[in-house]
Amino acid sequence: MKAKMLNLQRHFSVRAGSLLLLLLVLRLGLTTARADAVSDLASFSIFGKVDLVQLAKSDVKTSHGPPMSNQRFIAVQSCYVAPGSPSQQIEALRRWDPTKHRELKVFLHSDLPSNPTAANFEQLKNAPGNSSVRSFVAATQKLGSDLQVSREEAKKFSAGAGGGPMPVSVAAFWADVLAARAKGFVSGGMSAQQPYDHAGSSVRASDEVNGLLRDQGKIRSQFSGLLGATGIGRGAGSLKPELYWELLDVDDQGVVTLGASYNRGGAGGTYQAADVLYYASGGYYVALTLYQMWPVTVEGKSSTLVWRGDMISAVSLGSLHGVERLASESVMMKNITKAVALFRRDTSGGR
Repeated sequence: MKAKMLNLQRHFSVRAGSLLLLLLVLRLGLTTARADAVSDLASFSIFGKVDLVQLAKSDVKTSHGPPMSNQRFIAVQSCYVAPGSPSQQIEALRRWDPTKHRELKVFLHSDLPSNPTAANFEQLKNAPGNSSVRSFVAATQKLGSDLQVSREEAKKFSAGAGGGPMPVSVAAFWADVLAARAKGFVSGGMSAQQPYDHAGSSVRASDEVNGLLRDQGKIRSQFSGLLGATGIGRGAGSLKPELYWELLDVDDQGVVTLGASYNRGGAGGTYQAADVLYYASGGYYVALTLYQMWPVTVEGKSSTLVWRGDMISAVSLGSLHGVERLASESVMMKNITKAVALFRRDTSGGR
């Protein structure tokens, strides 16, 4: 009996030691994962070491991006902690509808199929009758120099009768332009987009986005694998885009825009995503948002550390210097903070 008891004690001692070792390994793994995420963030972003616990309790942290070589370029970086896994964050981004928040000034938003037609833009007829939409209609009807279309596209506009916030002739013109450009993106990426040359000078969205990335070598390197598989700044790419279009306000001017989103999972449950506005009728030439997401555990809760990089090219930025430029960057940072706060509130129960 004594020998049996000794054997049982040794058995439980071995099991307890094994369990303790397992717990230590798991704890070390969680600590290492957190350290790797924070170190990875610091390796390519504007942020140094961040405190995940403090970040999880605070609002989104934003910062001016590095200086850009082109005056019409601006970049802003942000980071935050959200509950749930990176895959859940990706799905939440996919489902989120910005039109639910008037303060974001997105009037219409709709997903597009892989083979879009003019019929996919019928919502244009339901545009609200506000000052932004009225200015957009007026700019279209006079084919003003600030309208970003090609010479060939401009020739296709024909003014016609029709009342309401969005006259039939204006809605039909933009439905055709947007459908053709969306098809071009699906087949040939941004390099297949027609230039903005109706007003004389020629600007290509692909050149603009490549310029934005060229000025940020660490970010370009961090996302080279993902970007190389997309249509961002190049041909069609191997990844299938999720397409959408919007009617929104940019500096009190209505703008129609086309966007494409991509995402791809990586090692250890990480994710990268890219969202590009590859066409805009005005207000800016191109806008790009990149996301890096890491799974982390914060105070025992499964969470995601999110880095977000926003970059934009706009002709209006080219004339800004000093205080005016800093003010423009600050406005961009505030808008991003607002959008992220609303997104977190909608998708995480207000935490």
